[in-house]
Amino acid sequence: MSRHFRSIVSLLALAAGLSGCGTVNEKLSAGVGDYIPQWAGGLPADAPPRPGTPQYEAYMKERERKRLMPAAHQQAQKGATGSSSGDAMR
Repeated sequence: MSRHFRSIVSLLALAAGLSGCGTVNEKLSAGVGDYIPQWAGGLPADAPPRPGTPQYEAYMKERERKRLMPAAHQQAQKGATGSSSGDAMR
């Protein structure tokens, strides 16, 4: 009976340890992806910041500001930052 009890306790300890590893890896994988270079499969350079960070709040405010901007003003800004695609097609 003692041997049977030790086997069950050992299996329960292994199962608890294994389930703990799963939750640790889940939390690590969310943060480690930010530090992997793009060429190795990490986030692209133009990816938006993660929600909950101060950078995300600033990003969303800028996005909302651009959304509320009149269309004519948006076209003028795009033309000033780069060549228009309509000129290349002529």
